[in-house]
Amino acid sequence: MQNGIYHSMPKFMTRRGKLTSMKKVFLLLGLCFLSAHVIAQKSVADSLARLLATEKTDTNRVKLMWQQADASKNYDPEKALIMASRALILAERIKYLAGQSSSLKIMANTFQRLGNYPRALDYNFKKLKLDEKIDIPLSLASDLMNIGIVYAYMEEYQKALDYYYRSDSMIRRYDIGYLKYFSAQNLGDVYDRLNIPDSAFFYFNRAIELAKAIKNDDFTGSSMTGLGHTYLKQKNYMLAQSYYLSAIIYLKASNDDDNLCEATLGLAKLYKETKQKDSAIYYSRMSHTLAQGAGFLSRDLDASEFLTTQFKELKNIDSAFLYMNYVQVLNDSVNSKSRIREAQVLSINEQLRQIELEENRKTVQRERVQQLQLLFIGIFIPGFFLFTLLLSRIRIHVRVIKILGIISLLILFEYLTLLLHPYVAELTNHKPVIEMLIFVSIAAILIPTHHRVEHWLIKRLVSDKNIAGQGRLKLKKQRIKMKNPDTEPGPDSIA
Repeated sequence: MQNGIYHSMPKFMTRRGKLTSMKKVFLLLGLCFLSAHVIAQKSVADSLARLLATEKTDTNRVKLMWQQADASKNYDPEKALIMASRALILAERIKYLAGQSSSLKIMANTFQRLGNYPRALDYNFKKLKLDEKIDIPLSLASDLMNIGIVYAYMEEYQKALDYYYRSDSMIRRYDIGYLKYFSAQNLGDVYDRLNIPDSAFFYFNRAIELAKAIKNDDFTGSSMTGLGHTYLKQKNYMLAQSYYLSAIIYLKASNDDDNLCEATLGLAKLYKETKQKDSAIYYSRMSHTLAQGAGFLSRDLDASEFLTTQFKELKNIDSAFLYMNYVQVLNDSVNSKSRIREAQVLSINEQLRQIELEENRKTVQRERVQQLQLLFIGIFIPGFFLFTLLLSRIRIHVRVIKILGIISLLILFEYLTLLLHPYVAELTNHKPVIEMLIFVSIAAILIPTHHRVEHWLIKRLVSDKNIAGQGRLKLKKQRIKMKNPDTEPGPDSIA
């Protein structure tokens, strides 16, 4: 990108040709950088798909589906959303709350990556509402934090701050160590964006302490970058430089190129303000090169715009023009990707709508079958009872009548339990202990009634049978007497 490299060619053609070549080279570098990670994710997703093909248990199928969606979201978000949606539908059907929560999380995160923040918020709120029923502090704190992150992406920082504080309060109340760093880092970031330096300093420093305590170079470097930004806004160049340089060391050690792009560009801006132009160009080029290699378009765009401004100020027209053209290419690429993502989101939304319609049709069909079954049982119970009564009129052993009477009553009470269970489950939010207590209470009322009705019914059936049996016996004796009138002595034979 230096001047005078292609003096033998017209300058316009030289710049255009070089820019195209550079773009191709760095695109290939970016693809190589990401290919290993993508291949690994595809391998995991394929393994999960093979397990899913043979799995029969619904709960395990839900787990495999959302895990496959999670593995697919970076390289195939459309597939991830469809798979997570199917997992969510199955989890809702079998009342598997943990599976519903995990599926909603994948859908929220995927829509966030696609830049569809309203849909991301929608699924995060649904997950929060569900997790409030499950009542697990870790899940609730994560939900609140994720909602804050989406609001931060939408640049609604006051709303982000509100949810961050609600999450932080729960994290400190239940001592959720896993989330303490992220809470402090997010609060520091939003205060930095709101230009409230005192609070930003406090939370970034807390984040650094937590990161060092767990010996995580990536977290430490990210928090130091945040402090560098805050000190730079306060024009405390010495401390800003110190934190940027320290952050670069930590981020290089952890291979975090994304945050390294941010730290190096931050340092370049510092050197620009302190009139150290060579250093400003050096670190902004470092940010530009890293962003190109990793395929971070937004980072690359920031660095290229900075370099364009720098070279204009230095009156270096060739380099300024080169980066200005490159910025245009990046803008076209970003806009093109945005349009592709918008079309992709529309396509995904339609597919999800079709899945919901299909599931609604299946649900209606299942409910219809269930209602028909309940109707059949409702008709069968009195029919069976009448059948038992009819048997009592026939010559049959009393024990059989007793057994049939007991069975008819058991079916009746089990039918009542079957009808009541959905309402009890909904009333108790599917908590087994409370459900058990309610059904025990119902049983305490129904069992005595059961015994009384059973005793009455058996007595009635047996008495009816005895009466019928006595009648049949009397009729038989009369018939015998009519056939043999001399078998019994008459009045004349007594004397």
